[in-house]
Amino acid sequence: MAAERVDAGPVDPELVRAWVEGWVISRLASPPERTAYGFVLDVGAQPRQVTRHVLPAADEALVRELTGTVTAPGTWIKTFVPEEVIGPWAAPGWAFDDPGFLMSTSLEPVATPVPDGFHLRTWTRGGLTRALVVTDDGTFAARGQVAVPTGAGTAVVDQIETATDQRRRGLGRLVMSTLANEAFAAGARSAVLGATIEGRALYEALGWRTDAPLTGLIYKASAAPKV
Repeated sequence: MAAERVDAGPVDPELVRAWVEGWVISRLASPPERTAYGFVLDVGAQPRQVTRHVLPAADEALVRELTGTVTAPGTWIKTFVPEEVIGPWAAPGWAFDDPGFLMSTSLEPVATPVPDGFHLRTWTRGGLTRALVVTDDGTFAARGQVAVPTGAGTAVVDQIETATDQRRRGLGRLVMSTLANEAFAAGARSAVLGATIEGRALYEALGWRTDAPLTGLIYKASAAPKV
């Protein structure tokens, strides 16, 4: 399924900063280091993603320089420029991740009724709250998590998932509403997330807005031409 085009207008750098600072808590990554062009952080959870560079304002010169000098497999670059724009700028050896979107919303408490036949569990540790929905027999149905950095006004929602056989039962909405309430209780009054094409429809139905495309580039040695 092709991604719907999102115009590449300037993205709010404070929104990007909030997303990065919450994302590192959610994924247990290193504290983000500010650079001249944005942020760099170590992920290291798996060989496929070792280091991530986030570019709030990516132009041709920057992308050509960064993709031409960084040659470590497992390096990712996240930008807010559409794939068709950034593609010609990338050096050989770089491949695209699935298309995504940076989305945000304001927060306010909402009701979270749990459908019959399901149970909701939540727990918080180190600024990260997880929500888990299971069936009566304990089978996984849905999950998600939200990070609220200390003193932050913006929460970061992440890792939203509903089991294939449990979709269209309101469980995604339940998880999102639960996480919104937890973030509001922790002091956040807005939230941001990185959405997939599939997830975007759910978030828009809940009132989230799309702020920018979220384009990922991954360095893969196998993608580079042999010389």
